[in-house]
Amino acid sequence: MARKTSFYYAFLVLPAAQRRAIIAVWDFCRAVDDAVDESTTGGQEAVRFWRAELTRCYEKGTPETPQGQHLQPLIATFDLPRTSFEDVIDGVAMDLDTSRYQTFTELYEYCRRVAAAVGLICIRIFGCRGARAPEYAVNLGVALQLTNILRDIRDDLDRGRVYLPLEDLAAAGCRVEDLAAGRLSDPIKRLIAFECRRAREFYRRAVDARPPEDRRRLVAAEIMRAVYFETIRRIERSDYDVFSTSARVPRPRQAMIALKQWLWQS
Repeated sequence: MARKTSFYYAFLVLPAAQRRAIIAVWDFCRAVDDAVDESTTGGQEAVRFWRAELTRCYEKGTPETPQGQHLQPLIATFDLPRTSFEDVIDGVAMDLDTSRYQTFTELYEYCRRVAAAVGLICIRIFGCRGARAPEYAVNLGVALQLTNILRDIRDDLDRGRVYLPLEDLAAAGCRVEDLAAGRLSDPIKRLIAFECRRAREFYRRAVDARPPEDRRRLVAAEIMRAVYFETIRRIERSDYDVFSTSARVPRPRQAMIALKQWLWQS
């Protein structure tokens, strides 16, 4: 697990067995995403390969990749849901033929697949028992993905992708061309402010659904939540300038947030 990931400090607080499982899941999902992004054949072949690799993992075959080999023995140990991995692959595949989202309903489905599905896998590894743990995982996953989208607007534009719903751009009086120009304006500020409020709402829903009986089991997830919520705050403090300033949380600040959350949950 590279230190550059925003999840690094969250994973450090886990018991060794859970940490190995989380890293195996993260590596598998990351490999799927990278394979599609870096494919020179349009990505469909990569999607087919990883669907087949998932089948090998779940149906007692022999995985062909290190990621599949590391994941396979953990599936039974933690009762990892196959449908959630399938959702992740489906979500990554959406990037092959979708570069714009007309409505938030459409974007929500993308977020549910690529992020909330991972959360549903993670709560199995954490051993969560609360009835509302899945609701917590889904809302937190959507919140994290919306934060990623806001943080990475410039990078996504470079790839020809705009994840912010076009209906939101229109409501703010903004066009894709305005985002591509990379100049902060009042319409762009209105747009980013609206999306920050939407992300905040999903963070709030996650907190409201957080099962009190799983407080200690969710410490890693709560570190993720706190680090990513700080990203939203940094965007807001920059007056919604997502072009000339970086909203990424520096590693020392991530470490301090992680320590605070660990002490709070302990």
